[in-house]
Amino acid sequence: MSPIIKLSNVSKSFGALQVLDGISFDVHPGSVVALIGRSGSGKSTALRCMNGLETIDSGEIDICSHRLGTTVEKGLLRALHLDVGMVFQSYNLFPHLTVGQNIMLAPRWVKKSAKGEARERAMEVLSRVGLAEKFDSYPEQLSGGQQQRVAIARSLAMQPKVMLFDEVTSALDPELTGEVLRVMESLAREGMTMVLVTHEMAFARRVADTVIFMHKGRIHEKGPGAMLEAPSTPELAQFVGNGL
Repeated sequence: MSPIIKLSNVSKSFGALQVLDGISFDVHPGSVVALIGRSGSGKSTALRCMNGLETIDSGEIDICSHRLGTTVEKGLLRALHLDVGMVFQSYNLFPHLTVGQNIMLAPRWVKKSAKGEARERAMEVLSRVGLAEKFDSYPEQLSGGQQQRVAIARSLAMQPKVMLFDEVTSALDPELTGEVLRVMESLAREGMTMVLVTHEMAFARRVADTVIFMHKGRIHEKGPGAMLEAPSTPELAQFVGNGL
């Protein structure tokens, strides 16, 4: 089976700071890849490059048959964002819109879906994240965990082929973290292709098909989740041992 995401020798710098240093990896349809590592190791930058939010300096990214190089045209970005959903640490919900309206917005304006179709889809994805009863609620009436689940539902409403998650639980307390991780785990069981940046080591070990440990902009170790129990390098051993 051909990979749905392929990074080939990707490098990225911000001024004199090299954040990605020739990283390469594949993601196959239906698999879950977890990117782990200390802050500044390049995890989130790799994710943002996959979604076209940052351009790369060299190498190539092929994602859902969209090829991203050192320049990305607006037309390509629009097509990319129809196939690739991304959920961030911050929920970015519009406070003046209800939950349902937040979710319906992109299908209505980007996909030109009819209002009834968009509403039906919004109800469906809210049910998938366990929040069907919150359709007419406003974001301020929800907990942080509920808002993050709405953000996931909003991405699902676009029916993406790939979902990218950038430290989506880092601003939540442990109880709320659990409810968001359960939604992500259910998506994995349903066969959603996912790449996630996370500090939740137990979750990565349990759910990810492949764990990639990044260190100083490079892929330092890569393997199944079990590698977290038997690191091959002192860097990963220290990272796991510190519980970071």
